[in-house]
Amino acid sequence: MAKIQFIDFGGTARTVEAEPGSTVMEAAIKNGVPGIEAECGGACACATCHVYIEPDWQEKVGPPSSMEEDMLDFAFDVRPNSRLACQIQVKAELDGLTVRTPEKQA
Repeated sequence: MAKIQFIDFGGTARTVEAEPGSTVMEAAIKNGVPGIEAECGGACACATCHVYIEPDWQEKVGPPSSMEEDMLDFAFDVRPNSRLACQIQVKAELDGLTVRTPEKQA
């Protein structure tokens, strides 16, 4: 299991355990993390699981795919560290990952 910390717009932090092979979005939904709506269920067809990757983690998480970049065009307040949580696969190297949720989802 990998631990992932979600910090909401107000600064409240929640740490959840995620199974390797799942996605960051799936871990958020399974654990009731507010701020992750995931309307498309992880199909990269919306932008309602938009998160900001903390700078120390960007290299380990990697860049978004071109399809993900296209979907991020629909997200609220996109930044250079924006990603869709449905596109980040949990692996052992991401144990301790910290992401922030935006003020609102698109």
